[in-house]
Amino acid sequence: MTTQITERQILDALRCVADPLRGQDIISLGMVQGCRIKDGHVAMMLQVSADRGAELEPLRKEVESLVHKLPGVLTATVVLTAERAAGAQISSHQHHGHGHDHGHAPSHSGSAAAPGASEGRGGNLLSNVRAVIAVASGKGGVGKSTTAVNLAVAFARLGHRTGLLDADIYGPSMRRLLGVGGQPGSSDGARLDPMEAYGIKAMSMAFLVEEETPIVWRGPMVQSALEQMMRDVAWGPLDIMVVDMPPGTGDTQLTMAQRVPLAGAVIVSTPQDIALIDARKGLNMFRKVDVPVLGLIENMSYFSCPNCGHRSEIFGHGGAQREAERMGMDFLGEIPLHMAIRETSDGGHPIVAAEPDGEHAQAYMAIAKRLAAKLEHTLAAQAATAPRIVIQ
Repeated sequence: MTTQITERQILDALRCVADPLRGQDIISLGMVQGCRIKDGHVAMMLQVSADRGAELEPLRKEVESLVHKLPGVLTATVVLTAERAAGAQISSHQHHGHGHDHGHAPSHSGSAAAPGASEGRGGNLLSNVRAVIAVASGKGGVGKSTTAVNLAVAFARLGHRTGLLDADIYGPSMRRLLGVGGQPGSSDGARLDPMEAYGIKAMSMAFLVEEETPIVWRGPMVQSALEQMMRDVAWGPLDIMVVDMPPGTGDTQLTMAQRVPLAGAVIVSTPQDIALIDARKGLNMFRKVDVPVLGLIENMSYFSCPNCGHRSEIFGHGGAQREAERMGMDFLGEIPLHMAIRETSDGGHPIVAAEPDGEHAQAYMAIAKRLAAKLEHTLAAQAATAPRIVIQ
């Protein structure tokens, strides 16, 4: 019978670990926060000041290793946080339970960005992924996440080993869109296994926190959580990774541009002028950080009545195509506003998987084929311009 680890046992074990600068143990200093235990999986946070993030990475690894070695612990996840969670402090005088289920473990959450981390594009993040594409929008509400999910499923149906990363830390939606239940496990005890659905591997903060739990973090914490979802997840070799970006042009977009060798970005917009203005901002942002823009998708392009077939252009039509031509980028295609797309998305069964032979699924498939061809061309061009080293 497996030994049931308790929170008190974990805290007692950590009393031998000291902050190297302050000289006291991390429990007395109140650095340990939010200890969660779930079926042998342990997650916790270490409260540090933001300017000590890089300095205390060895301490984080020491704590994680020590907890993982305790009897009854299957996996241990320890993250650094620069913000104290309300009511979550655990000190030498506070013990909130003894091995009971304290809710879902917030693995890889809330860690402070490590000052001095590599700012060059690429780094060592997602090194096993051949092509990473960002699906972005200048504003919310244009159907970007639905587009990202259906494109990922389409890539998988085309035979590509595909991953899907939900980079929208504040508003993750992949649990609902993919219909995935449960939480990620860990095969090696060191990294999380991605969730799998419809032939793709996926990771999202939605898999790590309760659906109605708000994520109230500052920018550096979001950046670190995003990097951990890329670095500390066992993605394995992939041909394409689709990254569902949050709307706008903020920290997450810069993190992806600086830390990941993006093969390109796809902009999603509706035909409305106000949406196209924001799409233009997204395009210019990617160009400023030297990320190729693969093209523009017009979502909610038109409404076709399911009863009579009459086509209504509710938000106007053709604006995205004209904008793409004006901005010098490719127009990838249009997706209609249709009840079936909404219903399958809400039901966790993307339309490319639910109705693969239907016209809406085929619209996504056509865009995925165009993108796959563009990615091959882009990767070939990059390989051709790479410097050659000749040893004589």
